[in-house]
Amino acid sequence: MKVFTFYCFLILPFLFLSLHAWSQNKRSTIIESGSIVNKTTNTPVEGATIIFYPTGQITTTDEQGKFSIRWNQHRIDSIVISAIGHEKKKISYEEFTKHSRVIALTENVIELNSVTVGLNGGEQNQVISKVDIKMRAINNSQQVLRLVPGLFIGQHAGGGKAEQLFLRGFDIDHGTDVNISVDGMPVNMVSHAHGQGYADLHFLIPELIENVSFNKGPYYAEKGNMATAGYVDFRTKKILPANMIRLEAGQFNTYRAVGMMNLLSDKMRKKEQHAFIASEYMYSKGYFDNPQNFNRWNLFGKYYGKIGEHNTLSFSASSFSSKWKASGQIPERALQSGLIGYFGAIDPNEGGNTGRTNINAQLQTNINNNNFIKNQVYYTNYDFELYSNFTFFLNNNLDGDQIRQKEKRNLFGYNGSYTNITYAGDKKITSDIGIGFRFDKTSNSELSRTKNRNIVTEPIKLGNINELNTGIWLNETIRWNEKFSINTGVRWDYFNVSYKDKLENNKLGKANAGIISPKLNFYYQLNDKTQFYLATGRGFHSNDTRVVVQTGGKEILPAAYGADLGIVLKPASSLLLQGAIWYLKLDQEFVYVGDEGIVEPGGKSRRLGIDLSARYQPVKWLFFDMDANYSNGRAVEEMKGKNYLPLAPVFTSIGGITYKNNKGINAGVRYRYMSDRPANEDNSVIAKGYFVTDAIVSYERKKFETGISIQNLFDVRWKETQFDTESKLQNETVPVSEIHFTPGTPFFFKTHISFFF
Repeated sequence: MKVFTFYCFLILPFLFLSLHAWSQNKRSTIIESGSIVNKTTNTPVEGATIIFYPTGQITTTDEQGKFSIRWNQHRIDSIVISAIGHEKKKISYEEFTKHSRVIALTENVIELNSVTVGLNGGEQNQVISKVDIKMRAINNSQQVLRLVPGLFIGQHAGGGKAEQLFLRGFDIDHGTDVNISVDGMPVNMVSHAHGQGYADLHFLIPELIENVSFNKGPYYAEKGNMATAGYVDFRTKKILPANMIRLEAGQFNTYRAVGMMNLLSDKMRKKEQHAFIASEYMYSKGYFDNPQNFNRWNLFGKYYGKIGEHNTLSFSASSFSSKWKASGQIPERALQSGLIGYFGAIDPNEGGNTGRTNINAQLQTNINNNNFIKNQVYYTNYDFELYSNFTFFLNNNLDGDQIRQKEKRNLFGYNGSYTNITYAGDKKITSDIGIGFRFDKTSNSELSRTKNRNIVTEPIKLGNINELNTGIWLNETIRWNEKFSINTGVRWDYFNVSYKDKLENNKLGKANAGIISPKLNFYYQLNDKTQFYLATGRGFHSNDTRVVVQTGGKEILPAAYGADLGIVLKPASSLLLQGAIWYLKLDQEFVYVGDEGIVEPGGKSRRLGIDLSARYQPVKWLFFDMDANYSNGRAVEEMKGKNYLPLAPVFTSIGGITYKNNKGINAGVRYRYMSDRPANEDNSVIAKGYFVTDAIVSYERKKFETGISIQNLFDVRWKETQFDTESKLQNETVPVSEIHFTPGTPFFFKTHISFFF
């Protein structure tokens, strides 16, 4: 309560200043505004930097490609515009006004020497995200999340299950503490049959990703549940540059085909009307002794266009289905004794199937140059069925401990926001107010012990879950001058949840709770090469509804408190650096126990860490990137030496070298490293680290592109996921607690060819 009161006292003066600014707007001086668009597609260029000379004033474009700056009574001679992936452009002020204050930029290869550090508040990761999406090839759906510096993934159920996530000293399981969305639609599933926040991104076709925006920490008012370690927003393409067919084939009977095609004529596209369809199919027998026979289908369609003079509509629909077998986690002793091989399995009947259908509509209305309204509605129909065996014969020596987790879900949601840009004297005020809700209606959410998938030996959980989350937020960014900005915001969330227990005569349990999350962030722009920032805020992650109603509504919304002190720096024209020291404290950790379908409270925790990212381009055709992340996490209420956070990453690093020339030859070598980390509370059991290297070579021309990719270039044996688990093999008389692991990908060669038309 003291922390909340402290934040309120800090925020209220800035909210008052914003209201004062609205009242003073009529007396403010002239505002210079304009738009930046892509010359080829005529679409907005987000994040472009505009510098006015001779004053040196800097501003950047929003997601609509628009910018504004206060006219300071000095003559403007010229304007310089730079944007990642576009040629830098310099024009006179007369030329700017002649073209109705719309500037078109030509696409070009990435050049760090053209990048400036002129950022709006909260956009400190924008430069790195835009550079990475342009420079790094995405070969599979797993690499999608690796675009976020410091975010590691691990697969441990045959490729079809959502990956295990690691970020900022968190073993996030499948999404408990990172908020993930695609085109504004949530990916995380609350009160999921397999775990809170389960985030399966396999419905996203990698070739359709246009941009990924991310931030770390609970500092952003527009983000609510699970945005404690951070958030990741993926955006799919608005416009398809060309029709494409891509074919892939690789080891272990792996095949993949992708097709993307425009649906409207060139004449319609010139009128800013765009529609396309894309599909994907993938099959892999897999490298495990027990074939995984992984199948995945994806279908995606999208319309994007102008509806009248002031409205832009985006509408998409997609369908996804996946089916697989899995080898699960294997115990060290089974491997050492020769019972199974490194890629073997104890229970050959693990695996599952899942599907997701989405409908997503977004309408943006521009009121004038400085005001716009967004409305979004979305719907998801989802099903999930998973078979796992973590303990083998610990509970049932005859039939085994296989479990089934299953659910069907309908998800409805709405997001709405209003943005206003105005001035109070010399101070630029950007005001955002938003409201949103999501309603999850889950039927027959099940956990049962099973035999050979089909026979239920013991029902554990079965019921229907309703979860309604309503959120209202206010965000204010005050640019006091050309160097100093303050962002302040507040968010209120309210949850109303219920659970009908079908194993207890349809017993109905209900709970509700609300939480206020204030934010306060400072940004100092030293020059066009250096920005400092201090971000602070309160966030939260919700608890599983089934647990909440059993405990009488306790700990439904435990809070998180964080702070970041960071810098974005260009010490040389070809070098970009970003670093931060951060702190995060949680009121309650969650530990999911899959066999029992419960979430155990883990107590309070705190994490302290350092993030460092570097991007270096010594010559036009050579690019280096590196991310290094250190964290120290401990349980606050436990004794020293017994207060480690199991499986929390300590040091991770990812990086690579990319070569691109003007003849279409591209090549890259990438590594990822995770150090040893504690697997239990007293650090007596260690989850071993790994260092894995991947490589890619491709040749690209206007009409086609071909290449090869290799995962685990040096064929190292590594453990992708590890758990300290108590289990019992069928021939054992007593259980054993030790590391159980899923082996990582061995040397994996794959080739591809793409045709453009």
